[in-house]
Amino acid sequence: MTVWIDVRAADEFAAGHIKGAILIPHEEIAAKIGVFNFSKDEDIRVYCRTGRRSGIAKEVLNNLGYLAVINEGGYEDLLARKAQGQSIP
Repeated sequence: MTVWIDVRAADEFAAGHIKGAILIPHEEIAAKIGVFNFSKDEDIRVYCRTGRRSGIAKEVLNNLGYLAVINEGGYEDLLARKAQGQSIP
């Protein structure tokens, strides 16, 4: 199972997000990720607006021992990739 985590602010998330994504703002990810009890090898995809905050979140998760974290970049980029036919929720 792939877990999608939106690391933007709540207002950005409310304006649009990947279906099924969990909102955990990047500055809160270290404190809140444990609530979800994901295994350390869970397929985790993080995204934000441009990829900067998701890069920070990926580094934090890696430092916490999560092994399969991918920075998917910006939300608008994900939508564009989906429009081109790539498989994104």
